[in-house]
Amino acid sequence: MTTNSKTSLLTRFLNIVEKGGNALPHPATLFALFAVSVLVFSLVGQWFSWQAVHPATGEIIKVHNLLSNEGFRRIVLEMVENYTGFAPLGIVMVALLGIGIAESSGLVGAVIRLLVLKSPKRWLTFVLVFSGVLSNVASDLGYVLLIPMAGIIFHSVGRHPVAGMAAAFAGVSGGFSANLFIGTIDPLLAGLSTEAARILDPDYYVLPTANYYFMAVSTLLISVLGTLVTERVVEPRLGKYDGDVPQETMEKLTPRERKALRWVVVTASAWMLLFAIGLLPDQGFLRGTDNTILHSPLIKGFIAFLFFMAASLGIVYGAITGKFKSDTDVVKGMSDSFKTLASFLVLVFFAAQFVAYFKWSNLGLVIAVQGASFLQQADLGLIPLIILFVLLSGFINLFMGSASAKWAIMGPVFIPMFMLLGYSPELSQAIFRVGDSVTNIISPMMSFFALIIIYFEKYQKNSGLGTLISTMLPYTIVFTIFWTALLIAWVMLDLPLGPEAPTLYLK
Repeated sequence: MTTNSKTSLLTRFLNIVEKGGNALPHPATLFALFAVSVLVFSLVGQWFSWQAVHPATGEIIKVHNLLSNEGFRRIVLEMVENYTGFAPLGIVMVALLGIGIAESSGLVGAVIRLLVLKSPKRWLTFVLVFSGVLSNVASDLGYVLLIPMAGIIFHSVGRHPVAGMAAAFAGVSGGFSANLFIGTIDPLLAGLSTEAARILDPDYYVLPTANYYFMAVSTLLISVLGTLVTERVVEPRLGKYDGDVPQETMEKLTPRERKALRWVVVTASAWMLLFAIGLLPDQGFLRGTDNTILHSPLIKGFIAFLFFMAASLGIVYGAITGKFKSDTDVVKGMSDSFKTLASFLVLVFFAAQFVAYFKWSNLGLVIAVQGASFLQQADLGLIPLIILFVLLSGFINLFMGSASAKWAIMGPVFIPMFMLLGYSPELSQAIFRVGDSVTNIISPMMSFFALIIIYFEKYQKNSGLGTLISTMLPYTIVFTIFWTALLIAWVMLDLPLGPEAPTLYLK
């Protein structure tokens, strides 16, 4: 079969996925139906006594019936809290206030023009995917800033904007665990792994850098794979963009704009100096309560700093270029940015209820524990076990969004099991992280999934759940195959996963 035939076959398959997905109701309606389904399955689960034993605590996890009197009261009393407490809602709104100032001032457009004019076009896709992977260090920056900016950048050079957003989304979410830097997820998972390892070895300790070598190499792998999938599969399938969203102009910067950008650089440098003063000294005012950088207000509260930085840079740029003549112009920029949120605010209401009901019912916990138990009892060799563990982690990720919550359940099962087979807790953790990342981009349980649909709708009015899943599915397939292959090769070569983190467990 020729390459064109294979591409055509893949395109037809993805078109079927898209049509099937988009034939479903509106995403908001779909999440409402999901929520109702959880209520029904919670009743069925109680009738048939669905339950599992928590591997860490020994506690029996039972499915809670949300159609009971207690469940009904909780649904009614916590409906507003589910909505207002839904994490992505506040994050997006606060970030958008600052970004709205920067965008209305003309700063975002100027930076995009500069980036497009200065960057070699052949590297543009790679830069976006690579930037997406690195953005994970800065909390949710990639979701609220990089992904929509990637659409604008692709559109400005005559490429399909959805392909640009898909490339950035693949890096931000599909490459979630990969990075050249240690992020907040590393010490969190390491702590859970330590507790699980001590079930067998009371003195074992998993370092936060346990998977650093592997994840650093994975950053390059994900960036290359994401680039190839975007340019060989996603873009050809999307074709030429013929929507009605106007392109950003690519005119050269005026002398006034260049002056404004120089002052923006000065302002940004002042922020960097402030961060250095607050973080580098042992008792710096920006360090966390445990005196560490990873748990500092800068890392954990990055969205607040994003707001302050974007607002200040936008105000400086707008004031110098004359775009902002008074505070009214600044407030108008913030207000205009919220006009794009209308659909998102409706969608999030139903998504928040669905996620809350799924958590209350314990359906996700039971699915996770039973799946892990089945895989443990299969008694397979190492390579098949790695492959199935990756697939299981990816499958469970479709039902549970939190990586730490999943690892808190799966770690106490798989870490002791791998240790008894002679393999280290660091290896178990690395396998989990691969599986947990690759299905983020097709999982409705991923917190920002609804937001990405809204991004797509900006350029393709008929976009829906099927559009997003069919666009991102090739990334999931390719990432799963090649990232798993890299992990297997790593184990076969017996390379350390990180500092003092071998693949073998020697006791």
